[in-house]
Amino acid sequence: MCGIVGIVNYKEDLSNGHTIIGKMTQALTRRGPDEEGLFVKKHCNLGHRRLSIIDIENGKQPMTYTINNIMYTIVYNGQLYNTEELRQTLISNGFEFKGHSDTEVLLKSYIFYGKDICKHLNGIFAFAIWNDKTEELFLARDHFGIKPLYYARMNDNFIFASEVKAIFEHPLSKPILNKTGIAELFGIGPSHSPGISPFQGIEELEPAHFIIYHKNGFQKYQYWKLETKPHTDDLETTSEKIRFLIQDSIERQLISDVPLCCLLSGGLDSSIITAYASQYYQKKYGQKLTTFSVDYVDNDKNFVKSDFQPNTDNYYIDLMVKEFGTEHHKIVLDTPELFETLQDAMIARDFPGMADVDSSYLLFFREVKKQAKVTLSGECSDEIFGGYPWYFRKDSLESNTFPWSLAISERKKLLNPEIAKNVNLKEYIDCRYQESLNKVEFLPTDSEMNKLERKLIYLTSNWFMQTLLDRTDRMSMYNGFEVRVPFCDVRIVEYLWNIPWEMKAYKGREKGLLRHAMKNVLPEEIINRKKSPYPKTHNPNYTRIVREALSKIMEDKNAPINQLLNREYILEIIETEGRAFSRPWFGQLMTGPQLMAYLCQVNGWLEKYQPQIEI
Repeated sequence: MCGIVGIVNYKEDLSNGHTIIGKMTQALTRRGPDEEGLFVKKHCNLGHRRLSIIDIENGKQPMTYTINNIMYTIVYNGQLYNTEELRQTLISNGFEFKGHSDTEVLLKSYIFYGKDICKHLNGIFAFAIWNDKTEELFLARDHFGIKPLYYARMNDNFIFASEVKAIFEHPLSKPILNKTGIAELFGIGPSHSPGISPFQGIEELEPAHFIIYHKNGFQKYQYWKLETKPHTDDLETTSEKIRFLIQDSIERQLISDVPLCCLLSGGLDSSIITAYASQYYQKKYGQKLTTFSVDYVDNDKNFVKSDFQPNTDNYYIDLMVKEFGTEHHKIVLDTPELFETLQDAMIARDFPGMADVDSSYLLFFREVKKQAKVTLSGECSDEIFGGYPWYFRKDSLESNTFPWSLAISERKKLLNPEIAKNVNLKEYIDCRYQESLNKVEFLPTDSEMNKLERKLIYLTSNWFMQTLLDRTDRMSMYNGFEVRVPFCDVRIVEYLWNIPWEMKAYKGREKGLLRHAMKNVLPEEIINRKKSPYPKTHNPNYTRIVREALSKIMEDKNAPINQLLNREYILEIIETEGRAFSRPWFGQLMTGPQLMAYLCQVNGWLEKYQPQIEI
């Protein structure tokens, strides 16, 4: 796992560009704390920051390989899970290997497959390859956008980077916030539309896309999408295939040359990973698997049961640790540090994010990093197996908008009335919503319920899941720590897409099919546990802290948030401790306290990045 940057300019000589590409590369030091490498040529500069995981010595980047008098150079962020299959194919076609890194396999796979390479990859990746003879750049991102990648075209420069902060190290790059950016932050945020960043002129390479950039222009292609087709397997065959795919994905992702662990909340998803991973570790290495969980000071005293969070994790974690014999560590975070880390979490994302849901992840990974360098997480299971409440709630199913973000009128009210005249949030949200739905393909045999749920799964996988994947990547990589997500294996997602809802929600339960498939893998209490989201603090002191912080910001009439947002409404939100915003800001975790924290992040973001506002 690493950070990558690059500049291509066909009209200028970049041979002396060490300073600029060096600053861009250094901006990603937290993503890759172990090593730095630069590649500087006349029309192409590449930079790389490395987090060493596989083949520490032979995986250095930028990596160059010359064949048939053509020199290819790669910078790569990610991990391939079918490295050995690719290596054997390449060996059978005459390629030789210096080491066992997936970087070398990826570079030589590109030479062998050309622009079709991504169709042969199973993994998480963002990479760039420069052909020195044709002077062509190939830039690609993984199927689900697990690894980030941004680009900008400025004058004659094509600039790309893992994070926006690195693009801003280029002297031509200036932060500009226009109507689209404002609509993204307050209509869609903390999610974002695929391919778009809030900054004018800076775009995101969409998941499952690649770019070819050369002297004659710029082309972008989609190399993969979900294919809708009949599901012909019965319940037991489906369950068997699910078990195989999940176990195979987990075991592929356990490969590491550095200490590895698993996250364990006692929920269904993390327990599945822990079960298979612990058995694999015991069989292959004769060792216990190390697991980690997160909690908060006094959460046992302050926890209040709700529909979204029916119980705490500790009982179920202890049950799993006893059942599978893991070496478990509980990380306990305190309320003040959740607030104190909001700014770091915003900087890690480059944008306001999921408030303390982000900062808690950042702090959690900081502690885990002290004992391991790689972990496996249960992220993405809820999206594809149907685990979220909105899959079952009538108001969400019939909302005609993103079901995790129903408070559209309240979002509109947040904007400064003068700005709201030029930025129609509802129109923007409706446009993005319909734009996505237009891409969903149905079968003639789909029931009305299956059509409705297929839409929801598509929206959730392409929007909500992206937000969580982005959170995971940014908060972990800010600590130089790698998180792998076995449920996001392309084979699993493809298979699940076509399973009818009636089977997916077996016995009318969230993730009913997954529960059925795992009934002989996990203890019955874990199988039957109602879904509980990532744990958040229930300490009333957190509400007090963010309320006081936002009040202090609003007392400063020069605070940038006062120019952008509706001051009177924010004061009402403060007065009511967030209750004036009557519905959750985002998802099921971001309620009043998290909205106030988000607004604190917005102000900090405006202060740090100082975007020029153009509406």
